[in-house]
Amino acid sequence: MRRSVTFCTPRCGPRSPEDVDLSFEELNSSLRQRRHDLSAELARLTAPPESGANVSFGKRVGDGTTEAVERISTTATARSIFRSIADIDRALSKLEQGTYGICDGCGQRIPLERMEAIPSTAMCVLCSSGAARP
Repeated sequence: MRRSVTFCTPRCGPRSPEDVDLSFEELNSSLRQRRHDLSAELARLTAPPESGANVSFGKRVGDGTTEAVERISTTATARSIFRSIADIDRALSKLEQGTYGICDGCGQRIPLERMEAIPSTAMCVLCSSGAARP
């Protein structure tokens, strides 16, 4: 039996299974592949430096600056990737629970356009932006 994911159209009317562009299996596979790719990149970014590649700061201004800036940038990128992996894990969990496409904030269906643009999202635009908060 082919499982499908029902999304919301702009008028928040559910689409029929025939209108759903991705089946459960395709969506699950796509999210898992993205998670695998991000995990590999995170592992690369957080790998310990090679032997003899120590960052040292000399006595003159500029010594080691390039390496320090690169490390700061790498750390920021790694944090962003880690958050993306957490979002994908949440989407996979919601997919398994049958709540994929339902906003964690307000409980309403997330519009199809948002789900297509950001398949790992767990919140509608309003809740994600904080506009729906009391």
